[in-house]
Amino acid sequence: MSQYEDRQRLAGLFAKEVSVYVSTHPKSQTAHQKSQASLVNGVPMLWMAKWPGPFPIYVDSAKGAHFTDLDGNDFTDFCLGDTGAMSGHASAPTVKAVQDQIAKGATFMLPTLDAAINAETLGARFGLAKWQFTLSATDANRHLIRFARQVTGRTKIAVHDYCYHGSVDETFAVLDHQGNTISRPNNIGKPSELHTTTVSLPFNDLAAAEKALATGEVALLLIEPGLTNIGIVLPEAGYLEGLQALCKKHDVIFALDETHTLSAGAGGITARDNLKPDAVVLGKTIGGGVPVGAIGFTEELSEKIANSLELESIDVGGVGGTLAGNALSMAAVRATLEEVLTPKNFSRMEQLAITWQANIQATIDEYQLPWQVSRIGCRGEYSFRKTAPTTGAEAAAAEDFELGQFLQLHAINQGILMTPFHNMVLVSPDTTAVDIEKHHRHFRDAVELLFAK
Repeated sequence: MSQYEDRQRLAGLFAKEVSVYVSTHPKSQTAHQKSQASLVNGVPMLWMAKWPGPFPIYVDSAKGAHFTDLDGNDFTDFCLGDTGAMSGHASAPTVKAVQDQIAKGATFMLPTLDAAINAETLGARFGLAKWQFTLSATDANRHLIRFARQVTGRTKIAVHDYCYHGSVDETFAVLDHQGNTISRPNNIGKPSELHTTTVSLPFNDLAAAEKALATGEVALLLIEPGLTNIGIVLPEAGYLEGLQALCKKHDVIFALDETHTLSAGAGGITARDNLKPDAVVLGKTIGGGVPVGAIGFTEELSEKIANSLELESIDVGGVGGTLAGNALSMAAVRATLEEVLTPKNFSRMEQLAITWQANIQATIDEYQLPWQVSRIGCRGEYSFRKTAPTTGAEAAAAEDFELGQFLQLHAINQGILMTPFHNMVLVSPDTTAVDIEKHHRHFRDAVELLFAK
């Protein structure tokens, strides 16, 4: 819980924002009421009901860094589909590629030339020789876990406390106060006790990693090189390199899930920090809004995988689906990588995010707030603690649901959409300095409301 103590003021401010929200979104409210008849909680996924306000915004159309809702309200979008639209909504090159490909057919269970071209592009950016494509990063992580068990003969994986690797059963693990691996709270219908499949590690703790990997039970260390789904937690100097060395020492597959940390640049934190993982996972960002995931492997690991499988039964091994690597996704990835998520665009995106971070820090300093702001490339977040968290547990302890909901709703009422459930922004190739300044005004105005004497 944060240090904000005036809960009565917070409740009153939130109530005022709710009133404004309801009065300015009548068509979204009507749409949500009608949706109750056919959708669970009136939404296509249960978590969509967690947005601030009594009902979610319904989108009519989107382009670049903006979208318009059913009521005609224009929004600067800093959520961007939680990285699914980090390339910007409806980017012209991706739209054209999708339109051209769907007119020629979307899925065949056969390869197209785009797949190999995409693999070459990703290989050059991440330094990994061989690639496979899926429909999501969740699928990619599931498949990577199975491959790791297959080639090592070991049963467990290791992940970070409060990590997020999609809806992968084995990764919903945290540490209790005694340091034991347990299921993350509110893990829906967990299939088994997590300590039987997973070892959870505190972020930035090489001693804990050494102890876990030395047991000889761990097939795969699957990590986000910077935590993002519990808020941003940055690696300390030498930590990622230390994990890489430990994995080599104990013959553990070292894998980086860069689905979110691709915000660090065209080659993610892998390229930025010159890391040499055995595998890299990518997700929705590279498809420009079309579902896709990818796994990159070293030559050595790809050979181990290929040599461990029998061709006659490869289609029933629990890896892949008939839509994986489909022609439509591959066309979207090629256009997005070659023409949208370019190194030049990443550089511009990061510069805007640096300005955003400086604006937040200026307001924190002006009001002497016990808050901090962190950034990974074009992704930034502020949190309700004095110093940047070094572990997922520290980040979780600083959460304040009611305070976060107020700030999110205040932003919405100012025409700004943040990444849900965290005070996080993403900058796209289409984001402008005007958009950054718009967020600055919202944030300072909200802080003034919260802390004015």
